[in-house]
Amino acid sequence: MRILAMEQDVPGVQNEDFTPEIKRAEAIRAWELYLAGVFRELYFRQDRSTAVLLLECASIEEAWAALDSLPLVQAGLIAFEVIPLAPYPGFSRLFTSQSTTAP
Repeated sequence: MRILAMEQDVPGVQNEDFTPEIKRAEAIRAWELYLAGVFRELYFRQDRSTAVLLLECASIEEAWAALDSLPLVQAGLIAFEVIPLAPYPGFSRLFTSQSTTAP
């Protein structure tokens, strides 16, 4: 199952709360999840400094567990919106026809 996770700001968190130690721990954990195939793609939004992640998990619960293992989440510095994705169904219109006449 593909899952989109979009970082959300946590009220009251300041830039100085993101110490070099916790940022390093975050990078290490993200790398571990990437190597495990859980994090498939990692991005930062171009318009603001928040992460956008594409995860591959068996369930939403598994995605939440992976995100909850991140040091920045554990410290309450970031949160995520989690969006389960499904394959786009629109291509089926190419292969089904309402018309009985041949093209």
